[in-house]
Amino acid sequence: MLQAIGLTSNPRRDLPPAVDDLTFEARTGCVTALLGAPGAGKTTALRLMLELERGRGITYFRGRPLHRIAHPAHEIGVLLGDVPGHPGRTAGGQLRMLCAAAGVPAARAGELLDIVGLGALRGERLGTLSVGMDRRLGLASALLGDPHTLVLDAPSRGLSPRESAWMHGLLRTHAEHGGAVLYTTSDPKEAARTADRVVTIDRGRLIADQDVASFARTRLRPRVAVRTPHAARLADALQREARAERRSVEVVAEGGSRISVYGSNCAEIGETAFRHGVLVHQLADETGDAGPVPVPVTAPVPAVPAVASVASMSSVGSAPASGSGSTAVLVPAPARAVAPGAGSPGPIPPPRPARPARSPLRPVRYELRRMLGVRTALLIVLAVLIASVALAVPLARTGHTPLPDLLAAWPDFLPLPPAALGAGLIGALSFGDEFRHPALAGARGTVPRRLGLLLAKLAVTAGTALLLALLVPAADAGVLRLVYGAAAVPVPDNWSALGAGWAGFAVGCAWAGLLGAGVFRVTAAGVAAVIAVPVLVVPLVQRVLAGPSARSIVGLPARLRELAWLEWPHRADHWLIATARLAAQPVAAALTLSLSALLCAYLVTGLRRRARW
Repeated sequence: MLQAIGLTSNPRRDLPPAVDDLTFEARTGCVTALLGAPGAGKTTALRLMLELERGRGITYFRGRPLHRIAHPAHEIGVLLGDVPGHPGRTAGGQLRMLCAAAGVPAARAGELLDIVGLGALRGERLGTLSVGMDRRLGLASALLGDPHTLVLDAPSRGLSPRESAWMHGLLRTHAEHGGAVLYTTSDPKEAARTADRVVTIDRGRLIADQDVASFARTRLRPRVAVRTPHAARLADALQREARAERRSVEVVAEGGSRISVYGSNCAEIGETAFRHGVLVHQLADETGDAGPVPVPVTAPVPAVPAVASVASMSSVGSAPASGSGSTAVLVPAPARAVAPGAGSPGPIPPPRPARPARSPLRPVRYELRRMLGVRTALLIVLAVLIASVALAVPLARTGHTPLPDLLAAWPDFLPLPPAALGAGLIGALSFGDEFRHPALAGARGTVPRRLGLLLAKLAVTAGTALLLALLVPAADAGVLRLVYGAAAVPVPDNWSALGAGWAGFAVGCAWAGLLGAGVFRVTAAGVAAVIAVPVLVVPLVQRVLAGPSARSIVGLPARLRELAWLEWPHRADHWLIATARLAAQPVAAALTLSLSALLCAYLVTGLRRRARW
């Protein structure tokens, strides 16, 4: 069961809150429709429930708030709009990536693609899918963890009647298997056909919470709202005249001085009231779901069980039956499903045993599938290799380029070598694509914690940068030996120190791009953070470090050994001194300073937020 209590969004400027003290529930085994006109606050209410938007109130999922659920993917499945995946990723790759984030086996992706009728399209890219296919893929994403509760925002928007019937058939199947379903819609007829319970809101406030039969009787059919101090007398007069004229008119007492009349119009009721000398305070045509009834300020407002609103959606009503003294009430039947591909959802597969919710490999698997699921990283690596070789050949021809710069293909006119730029771009895309194509932000139940996601991205981008740092010198050396002979590329004596410094430089550039994009939420900011290191930070560090040194780090290993009470091989002293000298170089110091500042900024701006990715 889902229970939303007191949901209230934060108001913006002088505007009222989009959702104001909204309380309702979606019961287990039922399909619940959250109904309202566009702009009524339906999507904001869902985002408040999923803690994707700041506000007040709380939502319980089977008695527990969302932030207290250890493994949300097995409790809540979410579909908020279209599938926000990279358009170059395949449908199967998208689901396998989300499987890694949710901690479920990758085989679950294939099963669900067959269930939603996309088994033959698993190799299709997301950018080529139609609206109906995209919505099927979104529903498969919501079902990955076999959740108890499904929360969907306008799942049938843009679908054909056949696809809409399939969608609601699958939701009905999920509810019949003991789940709870909550979806939003702006179509009262759709809610009456497909839901068991309808919660109507307007301007963020609850208007009515009814079972579907009551909703169909009181809120779908056009009616005339009458407010008179002689309600019983007028109701009796209307019924007597209807029987005499053999018309189908139904009069419902709403409480106090208000009655609702079905099967008549304002002119006929006004004439009846005039003939019988009945004073009328209000007479208005109404159809449900357009807001509260205007109440005269001179009269007290009686308690009304289900408030209706002045007609603004009258075209959705159905005419009353004629030929008898009663009115037929529309009682919807559950939507029936048709064949997968032609419409029918298959049986939902049994739940899979979940991996541990806090497994450190979950975000790593997710990040690997995210990066390898599109060709962007591969194209960047190929472009870096081609550019490096194209620069190294003319640099070696002059014979004046130092060997480290030659193998890195780093001419003087470039702020960074191609390998460092490529590593920084891959790092920037790692977080930039998360914000541009937020596959995790909408799928609230399939989200590793932000700190785990950050560590996974740092590890994967570091591995990619090390691969670039290895491939570029190897490719340059091979091509130079081929073109100019083996003498053009001698092996330096300090190759290990040079290699360590080169690898650290590439990893640092990748991390700078990653953290820059994570702080500013755009790929371009990550690339700018990488370029800013040699252009802005290195000159600043050089000015600070200018002049002779008055102190030396000689004896640092011995002092560290005394401080830590640890014994390590004396060979490690050499590596420690080499590392310290490397870190004292202007480029290394600038990179370390930039990474420290970006990491602190990310921790402040990212991890302090309550919502998790």
